[in-house]
Amino acid sequence: MDKEESFWDTLKTVFYAILIAIVIRTLWFEPFKIPSGSMYPTLFVGDYLFVSKYSYGYSRHSLPLSLPLFDGRIFAKEPQRGDVVVFKYPQDNKTDFIKRVIGLPGDKIKLENGRLYINGQKVEREQIEDFVIRSPIGSAERYRQYIETLPNGVKHKILEISDHEAHDNFVELEVPQGNYFMMGDNRDRSDDSRVNVGFVPAENLVGKARFLFFSHNEDEEWYKPWSWPKKIRWGRLFDKIQ
Repeated sequence: MDKEESFWDTLKTVFYAILIAIVIRTLWFEPFKIPSGSMYPTLFVGDYLFVSKYSYGYSRHSLPLSLPLFDGRIFAKEPQRGDVVVFKYPQDNKTDFIKRVIGLPGDKIKLENGRLYINGQKVEREQIEDFVIRSPIGSAERYRQYIETLPNGVKHKILEISDHEAHDNFVELEVPQGNYFMMGDNRDRSDDSRVNVGFVPAENLVGKARFLFFSHNEDEEWYKPWSWPKKIRWGRLFDKIQ
């Protein structure tokens, strides 16, 4: 085999590898990194997770760069209350957000003094041990932690500073058809459907968060190689997202 044939063989191999990666990313799984604390205690800053693209069908946002090749969703499936979902921010249709599905189309959602109501029924919650988040400079924020039980039986943890913060009261609204109401688990530190996100159109859903494949503490110094093993949150690796 001469050098020219070897070069073209290598080029074809690289092309096929890229093509396979694009197909997997588009149809099956896509990796995401958590950049903010809006989903504590479920997801930490520095978590890396896989999102299943097939869970809710496909829209243009399933494609790389959200290429506008078609409208709506194909093979559409509805999310369930309690699903943790990646979606495109409706205000720009390009920024990735991750929140929990709270309201389905037709649901009536209200918050009153921190308590969530779905279709007129108060959502049950049980207080458990406090949750502490430490800042890069070593200070700590202490949150009240609850297990919330949604009407379909899904249980998940949420955090509250108190029941009297800026977005702990929300007038009852009905979720429009074809849209969803999203909330972060860190209720007083989340920009979600109560704030700037608003209702999320079904077309903007990217996929369902499935499991962590890596997690590290970004507060540690990256330039100290001997500290790298300490940065990894070994106990969170391959955790299923609930």
